[in-house]
Amino acid sequence: MKLQGNTILITGGGSGIGRALARRWHDLGNQVIVAGRRQEALDETIAGREGMFAYTIDIDDPAAIETFAAELVERHPDLNVLINNAGVMRYEDVAARRDLKDAEETVTTNLLGPIRLTNALVDHLVSRPNSAIVNVTSGLAFVPFPKAPTYSATKAALHSYTLALRHSLKGRVEVVELAPPAVQTELTPGQSTRENYQPLEEFIDEAMRLWQAQPTPAEINVERVGFLRFAERDRQVDEALEMLGSL
Repeated sequence: MKLQGNTILITGGGSGIGRALARRWHDLGNQVIVAGRRQEALDETIAGREGMFAYTIDIDDPAAIETFAAELVERHPDLNVLINNAGVMRYEDVAARRDLKDAEETVTTNLLGPIRLTNALVDHLVSRPNSAIVNVTSGLAFVPFPKAPTYSATKAALHSYTLALRHSLKGRVEVVELAPPAVQTELTPGQSTRENYQPLEEFIDEAMRLWQAQPTPAEINVERVGFLRFAERDRQVDEALEMLGSL
């Protein structure tokens, strides 16, 4: 994956990892488009930065995604990188019958959203040189967080989808997976100040260093996510589950 001269779309670019990635890729000499639900937050991301653009998108609406993709390609025909980053995490108690609204919304945003947006843009990306798709999953794709079972399941599914996508697009579109550990963002209330979570800038620094390897790694895994990523290989899933269950 080229580090410079790209036109990159990042969903969920109004805060957290999406905002930080957008600014870092822009600093490297790329045009960057951020998309999300709130125009005000997106405008904050791009403020004072020439060559950055912001558009709202309802990632839960299939028709809105199709319209957005068509208009985006018309306005930015050089688009060659898609970073599927938008996501939500909801805590759930699965030990008793409950309203499944949170679970269903999580599946729609975290899994169907990236699948639909990738589908809407894949023909264009195949036609572009040096194209890439980056799916942001999570360390919880490999060991679930008991308090957020549907979130964990969507990230596991997106990991699997990414593997299939990489195989299917081999030689035409590069496919990369970024699997963050617990990072200090506002993904959940109070998360940005939790001391045992990785500071956002530290995570981005490490991820961008890994991204500069040539060829680009198929997976961008910072050191802190290694325990979860390789728990099954190392036969530590039960230990990891106990650790996550105590949080």
